[in-house]
Amino acid sequence: MKLTHGAHLAYCTNVHRGRDWQETLQSLTTHVLAVRGRVCPDRPFAIGLRLSDTASRELAVPDTLQKFQDWLRKNQCYVFTINGFPYGNFHGSRVKEQVAQPDWAHPERLDYTSRLFDILAALLPEGVTGSVSTVPVSFKQFNLTTTQMQLACQQLWACVEHLDDIRSRTGIELHLGLEPEPFGTVENTEEFLELFHQVQNEHRGDDRLQRHLGINYDTCHFALQYEAPDSSLSRLLESGVRVSKLHLSNALRVRPTPEVLKALVAFEDGVYFHQVIERRSDGSLVRYPDLDRALAAARNGEVSGQAEWRVHFHIPLHAPEGIDWGTTADHLRGTMAFLGKHPHLCQHLEMETYTWEVLPDGWKDHSVEEMLAKEYRWTLDQLAPYGFHPV
Repeated sequence: MKLTHGAHLAYCTNVHRGRDWQETLQSLTTHVLAVRGRVCPDRPFAIGLRLSDTASRELAVPDTLQKFQDWLRKNQCYVFTINGFPYGNFHGSRVKEQVAQPDWAHPERLDYTSRLFDILAALLPEGVTGSVSTVPVSFKQFNLTTTQMQLACQQLWACVEHLDDIRSRTGIELHLGLEPEPFGTVENTEEFLELFHQVQNEHRGDDRLQRHLGINYDTCHFALQYEAPDSSLSRLLESGVRVSKLHLSNALRVRPTPEVLKALVAFEDGVYFHQVIERRSDGSLVRYPDLDRALAAARNGEVSGQAEWRVHFHIPLHAPEGIDWGTTADHLRGTMAFLGKHPHLCQHLEMETYTWEVLPDGWKDHSVEEMLAKEYRWTLDQLAPYGFHPV
């Protein structure tokens, strides 16, 4: 939906299945329109589209693309952003580290991302900028060589040139947002700025970098790093980084007591990575690549019940908060407060709770549509004091 200050709010459709275009369109027709009827029945409804590589190839066919444009007009919907992080299937089978494959050291990632932008340029309403979010170059565990990192940077720049070519031909403004996450090649503010300045130094005096390449600031991911939104976002602004998109999302925040550890077993799903970052009483951080590794460390007596765990498991934005069990909603609220002080920081806001299928039963609403409707209501209530309202 359209908000004041030129902002747009959507939920990311990666919560629904979409192996190919047929399944994606079915999800849009079944779920998105049901959510629209609950939260935005009388105004244009924004879609945060997720397309797999297969779906993007099928949608890029001119006749199919025209039919989707007709579908959008008929249903008073529009697309302003695409999630280009997961390349392949995202539900029902093991994803984990495969979500970053192919990474930016492989030409398939550039081809896929460029295709997404070509599609987005055809779908965007007049006067609206478009964004695509993408993997944080790769994952650290893939151990990219210096040569591979150089190739990744070259391909990111090739994407920048592609976006500027679209702008010069059509006037459409497009931007790519790298999405830092734990154990990514780029996983926090410091590492993002290091990469950004590396690319910047290779293209001195060329303002196309700031125009077309920025950051997708996922509030779950940055909360996992124990970063404060004020300091992180201020550093990004001071460095001239475009905040391409704000992902509004929550992580689990728990104290690993015996009772909590027992309950956490229900969050091991075998599909997604659930990185855990532990903060000990002395302030030091211990990182576990997945929840099962953290639970094993706890069973071995390596974890204190007084520590804090932040678990990469996207929890509904409106989830209740407690002492031993909670969420990182404080980081999300802090990000909104910063946005209130800097209303033109970012125009693309996207709620991203993609974990519906693997959420333990006690955390689910009666339907995915009802969960999403509650997330809209929660988000709009939180944004209202800062002057962001539907228009």
